[in-house]
Amino acid sequence: MRQISCKRHRFPPDVIRYAVWLYYRFTMSIRDVEDLLAERGIDVTHETVRCWANKFGPAFAANIRKAHGRADNVWNLDEMVVRIGGERMFMWRTVDKEGEVLDVFVQTRRDKRAALKLLRKLVKNQGAPPEQIITDGLPSYGAALKALGCRNKHRPRRLRDKKPGREVSPSGPTTRTQDAALQVSGADPAFRLNPLRDLKHLRRPASPRPP
Repeated sequence: MRQISCKRHRFPPDVIRYAVWLYYRFTMSIRDVEDLLAERGIDVTHETVRCWANKFGPAFAANIRKAHGRADNVWNLDEMVVRIGGERMFMWRTVDKEGEVLDVFVQTRRDKRAALKLLRKLVKNQGAPPEQIITDGLPSYGAALKALGCRNKHRPRRLRDKKPGREVSPSGPTTRTQDAALQVSGADPAFRLNPLRDLKHLRRPASPRPP
């Protein structure tokens, strides 16, 4: 595991780890992180939080991926239509049996070539293909797995045949990858989050009901 150095930074490493964890773990802006730190007596600007997230976030995520080890032996693949800059694209997502996101891949097509590109990248990153690859009824998956010699591992299913909790949810994090939802270990307990206490000021007051 790579050692992450926080030298030449004015704040201690626990504060930096805590700020990066807050930004990636919860759906809040850098200004919200600034407010949470200010409540704990830590005077940090939102621009400093942004620099910390950009600098240390990928390194923390890489260490977490190494600590998790190899993915489970069952992969679930799915794709959905998204619009990026007004252009129609296809977002491919892969999770293992435990719901851990393995990869998020955006391509302009949904054919055999696109599926083959995704599968080759997955096998390269994981080191070996899994025992089962569960997909929907898209024929591109079968053609790509046949080209890879993994057709016997393919388990195509219709949407209603998928087990609850194992399908790829399109509502998961896309702009911030799930492996960047950092769980910083070894941080000072003084910097741990209490949602009932630390997030109550972010709640919006309920609008008055009409008579």
